[in-house]
Amino acid sequence: MTGDERIPRARGLSTWTTRRWLRVGVAVSLTVLALLGVTGAWILGRTASISDSLVDVKSPALTTSIRLESALLNQETGIRGYGLSGTPDFLKPYRQGLVDQKTYTATLSELLRGDTAGLRDLKAVQDAVETWQDRFARPIAASPAGAPSVLATERAAEGKTAFDKVRASMATQQDGLRADRIRARADLASTMRVRNWLFSAIAVVIVILAGVVFEALRRGITSPLGRLGADARAVADGDFARPITPTGPADLRQLSGEIDSMRQRLVRELEFSEEARLRLDEQSTELQRSNAELEQFAYVASHDLQEPLRKVSSFTQLLQRRYGGQLDDRADQYIDFAVDGANRMQVLINDLLEFSRVGRVHHAHQSVDLNGVMKRSLSALSVSIEEAGAVVTRDELPTLVADPTQMGMLWQNLIGNAVKFRRPQEAPKIHVSAERDGGLWKFSVTDNGIGIAPEYAEKVFVIFQRLHTKETYHGSGIGLAMCRKIVEFHGGTIFVDPEYTGGTRITFTLAGEPSETSLPSAAPEEEGPAAAPTP
Repeated sequence: MTGDERIPRARGLSTWTTRRWLRVGVAVSLTVLALLGVTGAWILGRTASISDSLVDVKSPALTTSIRLESALLNQETGIRGYGLSGTPDFLKPYRQGLVDQKTYTATLSELLRGDTAGLRDLKAVQDAVETWQDRFARPIAASPAGAPSVLATERAAEGKTAFDKVRASMATQQDGLRADRIRARADLASTMRVRNWLFSAIAVVIVILAGVVFEALRRGITSPLGRLGADARAVADGDFARPITPTGPADLRQLSGEIDSMRQRLVRELEFSEEARLRLDEQSTELQRSNAELEQFAYVASHDLQEPLRKVSSFTQLLQRRYGGQLDDRADQYIDFAVDGANRMQVLINDLLEFSRVGRVHHAHQSVDLNGVMKRSLSALSVSIEEAGAVVTRDELPTLVADPTQMGMLWQNLIGNAVKFRRPQEAPKIHVSAERDGGLWKFSVTDNGIGIAPEYAEKVFVIFQRLHTKETYHGSGIGLAMCRKIVEFHGGTIFVDPEYTGGTRITFTLAGEPSETSLPSAAPEEEGPAAAPTP
């Protein structure tokens, strides 16, 4: 069943999702902005085109026309002076005027390209100038120098009339160019006003569009999400009876319905969890009572076993000394079995008592220099180390907050194991290393002994688990179990390094301070002989 099927749609609510609303809104917004952008680009292009025409065509054309008129006036003045005096110097402004006329005419032709009226006016000017030059200017310029030209006198009236036509055609051309420039300026001003109005309208439309988008997002997304968040926070604060109200687009309503379904499931789960917690509390209380009883039972039983075990051990040993060799061989063997069993039982009881003391009796945490603890441990093991010819080296050890008695037990068990489980005919080499590992200290005890197979890497830390017979290696199999209990009591972990194959490497970590939750309640200290560390 989908969310839409689980949540009936209220009458009048839209089936559009947030994605669909966003797509439509973005499409409409982009369309409006595209139209405004195209219109703005067109009006900017129009403004630039008129401005370029005014700056690059209209104004230069009028200026060039005025310069062309000046060049023609220079021609007329030079020809008239030469015709009346015959002085060659008057031909200089005439000839320069011809050069300027050619240049300005070519410039005007280029500027007025495509302008039919302008080219027509330019053609009229050229025709009038050609007529004046053909009938008056060229013939006089060709007359000999040194004397007044007869043609200047004869054709004075005709020349004046021809040049007046040139003036008139130039005036007509310049009036047309001025009118074109005035129209271009007016067109530019009108286009700029339209541009300003258009961009003002674009700004207003963008502001309105932004307002519409903001309001649509507020009503369609922000407000529904705000209401959904408020309902979710109320549920998170513990008001599990508060329903989640579906609001907004279809997908947000579906999300609200799914969250409400999750709330209802949480309510059911919490009810079940509360019942389970109550049952667990009852079981935990019963378990704590049972553990306390078992601990007291183990404590009392171990103490009660000490006295009868001493009697059994003492009388069997007395029996062995007094009647040894007087009975048959089988009786002597039975007596040996009894003595050995009593001794082993006493060792096991002492080891079990020592194991139970870890974290229960020895929990006097203080600043401990592990170098000093190591020296005392090596001194306690000096006899076995000397007999085995062992060489023990170590790094500089740190000072930690720990129980000094437990630290001594830890070092004695680990180093004692390394000495005991040595290779035949090979002196033990033992190295103790220490390095910082984040908030912990990482220690390793490495030896060149017989090693531990990977499949027994966990088994060796279980109490009373032995990998060898008591005839091969003595001990009760409690040493590494005690080491694990000590290390875990101090907030660390211990394991056999599987990558080391030259013997055995026991690696463990110790915290600067043990976790308070790992400190058990103290039991009364029992009296009796302290057991020696055992592997």
